[in-house]
Amino acid sequence: MDLLVVGGSGLLGREIVRQALRTGRQVAATFHRQAAPVAGVHWRKLDIRRRDEVAALVHQLRPGAIINAAYQQDDWGTTADGGMYVAAAAAANGARLVQVSSDAVFSGAAERYDETDNPDPISPYGAAKAAVETATRGLDPSAVIARTSLIVGVGGSSRQERLVHTLAADPTRGVLFTDELRCPIHVTDLAAALLELANSDHAGIHHVAGADAVSRYELGLLIARRDGLDETVLPAGRRADTTVPGPIRVRLDCTETQSKLTTQLRGARTFLAPPA
Repeated sequence: MDLLVVGGSGLLGREIVRQALRTGRQVAATFHRQAAPVAGVHWRKLDIRRRDEVAALVHQLRPGAIINAAYQQDDWGTTADGGMYVAAAAAANGARLVQVSSDAVFSGAAERYDETDNPDPISPYGAAKAAVETATRGLDPSAVIARTSLIVGVGGSSRQERLVHTLAADPTRGVLFTDELRCPIHVTDLAAALLELANSDHAGIHHVAGADAVSRYELGLLIARRDGLDETVLPAGRRADTTVPGPIRVRLDCTETQSKLTTQLRGARTFLAPPA
């Protein structure tokens, strides 16, 4: 088996699987509830929270590489423990590992963050991602830990797009923050970058996010313009005025990682530009 995608039924996992299949690789992928409708994949049901299941599957498949795209924001067992179990299984079976992490490992206190900055999470999800980063580095020093940001897809496939479509239809159902900054990345760029890293001999922390730092509100406007929605009805607000946990402004500096990649990490203002 060339590649195992853990969390293959999610938005990112599906795109990794599709791109890997197009290059002729033999691909297995896991799902928790339901396999994705992608043909040509060896789908396997897996509860990543169970160490024995993870170890048995990796031992059975003996993949050359593993990309772990599984996560659950409100579940420490999936994000932290599960990621650790994947790292342990990869190390035990000699598999190349790419562990997907998040910009949520940072507090947002700094102006920007590069790969040398240490995590200082202020949310449970960020703490879980920071924990799995530490576990992965201890279990498998040759692994890649790829920190990313908000993932955007096509046709309402991502959480960000679905929210914008919902608010365009009914502005009373939420708000888009003007003061919360991230570096959104298109799912096709992220999947390509992760596969490129899996095929490389790079190790350690890598920042894989978009080139533009934009607010949630600006991201909403960009999505609305691309999709032909009425941007004027989108509700704006300030994250600082809420009790929502987590960082407000996180800019990932991807300069070092971009220098190693042929995949271009486009910014949201580029990949969400309306068709000419």
